[in-house]
Amino acid sequence: MKHFKGGFMSKREKLDFIMNGLMGRYKDRVNDVNKILKACINKGLIEKGEDIENDHIAFRTMGVNHLGIKSFEKIFLHYGYTRKEHLFFEGKKLDAYWYSPPESRYPRIFVSELRVGDLSSKAQQIIAKYTDQVKADPVDFLDLDDPIAIDHFLHSPLWSLPSLEDYDILNEESEYAAWVIYNRYYLNHYTISVHNLPQGYNTIVDFNEFLESISIKLNRAGGLIKTSGDGLLLQSSSVAQLVDAEFAGGVKRKIPGSYVEFAERKVLPQFGHLDKEDIRRIHRRDGFETANADKIFESTYLDQVLN
Repeated sequence: MKHFKGGFMSKREKLDFIMNGLMGRYKDRVNDVNKILKACINKGLIEKGEDIENDHIAFRTMGVNHLGIKSFEKIFLHYGYTRKEHLFFEGKKLDAYWYSPPESRYPRIFVSELRVGDLSSKAQQIIAKYTDQVKADPVDFLDLDDPIAIDHFLHSPLWSLPSLEDYDILNEESEYAAWVIYNRYYLNHYTISVHNLPQGYNTIVDFNEFLESISIKLNRAGGLIKTSGDGLLLQSSSVAQLVDAEFAGGVKRKIPGSYVEFAERKVLPQFGHLDKEDIRRIHRRDGFETANADKIFESTYLDQVLN
């Protein structure tokens, strides 16, 4: 493979490589992605998958020493992303930040972190059994200018395979904790910007109908459509599909994997006078909404996946 150090590629080309690595593995694992994109192509909504605007991608992390948001964000801050608002999810014991991209052609990034210290002592002990294997911030040992190294890091385990018993105990208290202890930094979801699709498919209401017509199972936590208080951000999501997982000792079971999200960002009132062809990302509602995201997290919860 071409050596990327020494200026062979621009920073943007390196970021492209990292994003392509994330999306390639994600599409291989999440069958709904290709099913949706193929249906969009067959309907003439797009010519190819790359025509979809990726609103944002999301990662889940553990809030422990050497890991979590403070570690993970270094990768994308290096490539020009900017940290934006903090979000707090009291019931789920999570913190999160979102990151604005260096150019509008890149997705926003949403990174959440489990407040491990807020869990029971039993759950904390189980998590520590694995995360304590990480003795220093692993990102500090990465050459952030080497996209191959970053791609490898994002798809490599940071700790040993958990036992199924530990996974199940965590799952009883925090399905988020169980998801992360097994999946680590695996891409949690990517998001289709529906407002850029052709008329008849460019609202969440219309696109949800399309999704259900092709048998995509949708997350119903808090209703099919999650709407921000200002009414300008509407979101929905598929539910995670069950994937084959191998635990310590070779024990196997199907567990929730990743999913697909859908977002409609309405034009801000001050730009309502613009013609449709003049509307760009900067003219639409930006950021995230805690109440929306709180229910989107449940796309990997068993009561959504199995019902």
